[in-house]
Amino acid sequence: MPKSRASTAVVRLSTEPADLVGEVRALVGPAVRIDEALLEAAMRGWSANTRRAFRSDLGLWGRWCIARRIAPADAAPADVAAWIRALAGIDDAHVKPRASATIERYLVHLGWAYRMAGLADLTADPLVRFERKAMRKHLGTRQRQAKAIRFKGDIADLDSPATGVCLAHLLKACRRDALGLRDAALLRIAYDTAARRSELVAIDVAHIEGPDREGAGLLHIPSSKADQTGEGALGYLSPATMQAIDRWRAAGAIVRGPLLRRVVTHFDGSIDRIGSERLHSGSIALIYRRLVRQAWEQGLLGAMGEAERDRWLAAVSSHSIRVGVAQDNFVAGEGLPAIMQAYRWKDARTVLRYGSRVSAKSGASARLAKRFSEDS
Repeated sequence: MPKSRASTAVVRLSTEPADLVGEVRALVGPAVRIDEALLEAAMRGWSANTRRAFRSDLGLWGRWCIARRIAPADAAPADVAAWIRALAGIDDAHVKPRASATIERYLVHLGWAYRMAGLADLTADPLVRFERKAMRKHLGTRQRQAKAIRFKGDIADLDSPATGVCLAHLLKACRRDALGLRDAALLRIAYDTAARRSELVAIDVAHIEGPDREGAGLLHIPSSKADQTGEGALGYLSPATMQAIDRWRAAGAIVRGPLLRRVVTHFDGSIDRIGSERLHSGSIALIYRRLVRQAWEQGLLGAMGEAERDRWLAAVSSHSIRVGVAQDNFVAGEGLPAIMQAYRWKDARTVLRYGSRVSAKSGASARLAKRFSEDS
């Protein structure tokens, strides 16, 4: 394929972000007949995150083909195999290495795109299947888990004092102004409901029900990653969380619309205004990291040095509190079905993976080792 045709594909991939038909058309070129009805059905059925990932992944493959002067419609299984080796860091192709789960997602979307275009699915070829197996062996399949933020930290007894990076210390580190009130409400809602970042930023005032006679409330979650049909779910909000929400709403005069909003600050950190727009999902992890840094600066994290602080900052994600909630539930003796039902998990393996760390420290082997160490 001439280089000009490939270059056109890259331009279109970046300028038609809202049209999946356009994405696949840009990938395979105008001569290939695509199943537009199937693509449009996928656009309606897929979540916004899936559509966004699909477009992004096709763009990566398109740019890979351009760099190798290959027409995506004419690519061969060997080209996909070479892409896998580059993404896995097996071949030195000046490509940023990806995790095995990320590479698998790329290949799933690539396979869908070729099937939707009526072309042979390159990812189903035996060469590609063996290359995927080699990639998993090279990288390993265990996903990097977000650093857990538990309520009192890494403790085996929930009655123990708080230690290290934990929700209790992050709450203490919150400022005493509108920004701090917003942060405190965010932290408490995230812990009570184990909400994902997309669920947190989608909360409207109308989604909060209560308080009841005991001061507790309910959060209506209209839809989520695990609820693409929009059946909705309910999350419990403790009296302390309802009070934090009331304080934040009073500070921002928030009567309706988005609950968790951007707080605009001046260069010196003082408050400029409370915005009307909802937080961006990408800001959740940034807020958690800022609060970890504030807690460290205030001496709330004990003797933690700069190196350990930086490791924490690198490992914290928007999922950290959700992981911490799962671990706290395991320590509290809650069963797997109850945890999954309360916090909207569909995959038991995910929850068990989150609980594996605390299980190792409080399970049978840990109890036996502790017993013999005390007797020696």
